[in-house]
Amino acid sequence: MPGIGPKSAQRLAFRLLQDERGAAQELSEAVTVALERVGRCGRCRMLAEGELCELCASQARDDSQLCVVESPADVLAVENSGAYRGRYFVLMGHLSPLDGIGPAELGLHELDLLLAEGRVREVILATNSTVEGEATAHVVSELARTRGLSVTRIAQGVPFGGELEYVDGGTLAHALTGRQQVG
Repeated sequence: MPGIGPKSAQRLAFRLLQDERGAAQELSEAVTVALERVGRCGRCRMLAEGELCELCASQARDDSQLCVVESPADVLAVENSGAYRGRYFVLMGHLSPLDGIGPAELGLHELDLLLAEGRVREVILATNSTVEGEATAHVVSELARTRGLSVTRIAQGVPFGGELEYVDGGTLAHALTGRQQVG
């Protein structure tokens, strides 16, 4: 599992099997139920228990903005910011030709069909700031531009509350090249 190394996994397994057998059974049942009930939203590809996720089913969302992210966790991160009220499209990954992940695996045909509906006016690229994420953002931006849509990229650089001496050189260089006029 991401974020859990071999030693941590071993400690968790031993704890569940030695001292928490009831919790282990509950966990097993919860995972089984999730596997049976959770699929992908028919519109944005977010994880959902029904045809549409809660965000796509909501009438309160702005149909003119579409935020393209790599994973369901990214949707939650943007939602937790409280700063965005538009729609999403979840790629479920990023371009990685060496791993056999191309446009088809990311659902770019589905994204193109969504853009063709004519409701979206701005595509917001919120892919990760990695080589693969940047390549993915470029391909998505070209797709959106062929439809005459505005394409923006989330700001990247020095985090709020961060101190320059602790920011790595690549992040600082990116922040400097993406600086904006004040006032």
